[in-house]
Amino acid sequence: MQGQELLEHKDFSGGSVVIFGSMNADYTVTTERLPAGGETVVGGPLTILPGGKSSNQAAAVARLGARAVMLGKLGTDANGDFLESQLVSAGVDMSSVVRWDGPSGATVITVDKHGENTIVLSAGANEHVDPAYVDSVQSQLAQGSVLGLCLESPMEAVTRAAEIAHQAGLTVVLNDSPFQGLLPAELIANVDLLLVNEHEMWQLIRHEGDQMPVLSGEGWWKRLDWAEIASRLKGVGFESVIVTLGSAGSMVLEDGSAEHVDAVSVKAVDTTGCGDSFMGAVLAGLATGSSLLDSAKMAAYVSAYAATGRGAQASYGNLEQVRAYFAQGGR
Repeated sequence: MQGQELLEHKDFSGGSVVIFGSMNADYTVTTERLPAGGETVVGGPLTILPGGKSSNQAAAVARLGARAVMLGKLGTDANGDFLESQLVSAGVDMSSVVRWDGPSGATVITVDKHGENTIVLSAGANEHVDPAYVDSVQSQLAQGSVLGLCLESPMEAVTRAAEIAHQAGLTVVLNDSPFQGLLPAELIANVDLLLVNEHEMWQLIRHEGDQMPVLSGEGWWKRLDWAEIASRLKGVGFESVIVTLGSAGSMVLEDGSAEHVDAVSVKAVDTTGCGDSFMGAVLAGLATGSSLLDSAKMAAYVSAYAATGRGAQASYGNLEQVRAYFAQGGR
């Protein structure tokens, strides 16, 4: 089945996903074009929207209808109140999120007229999520069937969360972003699925002296040796991988096979948070018994819908909205 047909018949309500990690307030401004180094450009009104990679993923899971449990820390500032209220309104269980006495995480985002963006992160409360906090929420970690992780929280805490969840029998999904270079062996050993974009994938598998492949242009992904890429990823420690390819879709690498999933064409307004909505859909799909390939197919539609609105969580639709949008031919 294609992703649209899969979404038409999918019920996510039986799934339970735990998302561990970051919550940020996104300070966003739109410009005609992104500034070059040292350059000042004129932008539009500044908006403050809910974000953070993990927070976005939790919102995407909840809006699709699956149970989403958020674990992490917010600050005691107004942004903390704002972020909590936004996630609660999306349907996310926030009962195990604690407050740190200081500022919440924040990002500064510039978006151009084509929907492309640049993002700078200030971690705030996120950098105070430690292994002791992870140990305090062990029972909540074990409540789901899938755990979603990214790297906007301290590596020691992410690694501990993966270890606890893996031992409890959850499927552990790691979004290796922001890219951190060499990952701890203890983390890799407890991850069942890796999700990266094409640039993160290349940084992860490149050997010294390798020539940088061309990751753009018409059909660029077809010129890559995906069997070799899968072999190198397996050598790093990852056998099941989704590589997102931007407007070229994604590649699902599993059990020795490489399957391409087409992107869904829409008129993009803002691509901020689209990757997180993609991962959220994959998490929800896996939690409700869909295969990795089918989850990626559905995620292509969910993330395409997100590109039609501004902001990250603010652009995410619920399942009925996504279905209706594409049923009407993407209008």
